[in-house]
Amino acid sequence: MQTNRKIADSIYYIGANDRRLALFENMFPIENGVSYNSYFIDDEKTAVLDTVDRFVSEPFFENVDKLLAGRRLDYLVVHHMEPDHAANIGRLMRMYPEMKVVCSAKAGQMIKQFFGTDLGERAVYVKEGDKLELGSHTLTFIAAPMVHWPEVMLSYEEKEGILFSADAFGSFGTLDGTIFNDEALIDEAWYAEAGRYYTNIVGKYGPQTQAVLKKAAGLDIKMIAPLHGYIWRSNIGDFIAKYDLWSRYRPEEKGVLIAYASMYGNTENAANALALALGERGVKNVRVKDVSVTDVSNLIYLAFRYSHIVIASCTYNLAIHPKMEHFLLDMKALNLQNRTVALIENGSWAPAVIKNATEIFSSMKDMRIMEEKVLIKSALQSGEQIEALADALAKDVK
Repeated sequence: MQTNRKIADSIYYIGANDRRLALFENMFPIENGVSYNSYFIDDEKTAVLDTVDRFVSEPFFENVDKLLAGRRLDYLVVHHMEPDHAANIGRLMRMYPEMKVVCSAKAGQMIKQFFGTDLGERAVYVKEGDKLELGSHTLTFIAAPMVHWPEVMLSYEEKEGILFSADAFGSFGTLDGTIFNDEALIDEAWYAEAGRYYTNIVGKYGPQTQAVLKKAAGLDIKMIAPLHGYIWRSNIGDFIAKYDLWSRYRPEEKGVLIAYASMYGNTENAANALALALGERGVKNVRVKDVSVTDVSNLIYLAFRYSHIVIASCTYNLAIHPKMEHFLLDMKALNLQNRTVALIENGSWAPAVIKNATEIFSSMKDMRIMEEKVLIKSALQSGEQIEALADALAKDVK
């Protein structure tokens, strides 16, 4: 039984889903799995666009074989060399010895690194603006270095107006029978997963993403076909607008993320007191998260999403609680900027959170640290500092 689906004239989806994988890149929890998208163009010349992860290889090869129906495979187009998309390049080359490999020069180097194979005469190296003629379909290549690896190319199929976008415009989650966005329920939860994917995987490379968005703005895009997640053929502007915000490090919403690290509940109590005080002041958009039980990838997405971040942490070994420090360093590594930050520290004998957190945030771009800080020794005894911070935050958010 074939598991491909036609997406346009002579163009097919031939990807596969992985519902067994618990951690994407052995890091990010994926409760709803992930899809590995691959595409096939059936024209005078045949082409496979990217492969899939090695753990879901068999459905992919079955699809290629059935669609070829005994013909030769002329081209493999490699947009991105991460193994979740490139793992089967070597096997495909062995199966189809006449097949040419179309990729950037940097990808050619990586193919040798991964597979020990020099492409030699099989290589068709492409750069910005180069075209691959397949018959009635033509691919024009768009350089997209560092979105999010240096070898990345996108391609635009002119006849159908399809942008094959590599890892850009991807998302976590499997394709459960539906492969197009307008067949599925695209709700806040879905955008949160797409946001978690972008901010954690691509988020560091905002300027590079902006450069690609500017290139894409000049194309008549009727469909976006990424390497993960739904193929977009309606409301494309909505998703592009999200990418524009995320890649400019602009918050999606005015709101407050309160992230806390608490050992015995006293710092958690201060975080809850602040949340209640904000609610009393009419701040409706507040999220309170325990960094010890919330995966850091979810915290990163919320930090990208909201305009204000409150860090509430106990001191641990004369430093920030390790789980909170991980979150702060991840924000820095992913280049988060343009946020307002408030600090709450708790220390029974040598509080160190404000000092250490201030050093981290001061090394980041356009991170404003509020003057109103809360200093707790062991347990919150008075609500005055919390009330003062709530007043300042409510005014700032509104």
